[in-house]
Amino acid sequence: MNKSLFSLILSEDVVAAVDRLAYSRGTNRSNMVNQILAEYVSYITPEKRMEDIFRRVEQLLGGGDTLQVLLRSSDSMINLRSALAYKYNPSVRYTVELYRIPGPCIGELKVYLRTQNSSLTLYMMQFYKLWKKLEDAYMPGCESQIESGKYIRRLMLRDYDGKPVEDISTEIQAEVIAGYVSVFDRALKAFFYSISDPKRAISDAEEIYLEYLRGSEITV
Repeated sequence: MNKSLFSLILSEDVVAAVDRLAYSRGTNRSNMVNQILAEYVSYITPEKRMEDIFRRVEQLLGGGDTLQVLLRSSDSMINLRSALAYKYNPSVRYTVELYRIPGPCIGELKVYLRTQNSSLTLYMMQFYKLWKKLEDAYMPGCESQIESGKYIRRLMLRDYDGKPVEDISTEIQAEVIAGYVSVFDRALKAFFYSISDPKRAISDAEEIYLEYLRGSEITV
């Protein structure tokens, strides 16, 4: 959706109220006015679509003790944090970024951990490589890479047979995204729980991933 510059004469009190609402939603004045007008004329903007998806992701993932939703700094991005049962309880960060104009690929996920602990970094890299191996084996065609200590995964909506799907409601998109982040986090924690027994760590992570695939009609 293209954007153009327009001049509007508005009440200062209205602008102040819009600014407060924009701040509470982590956006700016222009985007907030755009969303308000779009809602009034029943038009769904890319920002509204992303807002609906992220709100549902927050409901699905932010209510428990496993994942914590962080303050949003962008309309197109949500950040989550999860603590590992390892020395000093380091935090894993999950960043989901949605594309303004979605197709079968609706965005990407980045997973990373800021640490100076060389052993922890090594274990994380081992898990990233394991996860990529599992996805390459059981979900051919998915696009992922390991780069600068991050696991980066494009989020492409696909059916049980692996075929791309489009025209999926925002609620289902949110549920699919939340499901993938959740299973990644569960597998990671299971891997670390059995880190002293590498074979079991790998087996547990793989079983969690396969269970996820078996129970999902739509995946990313």
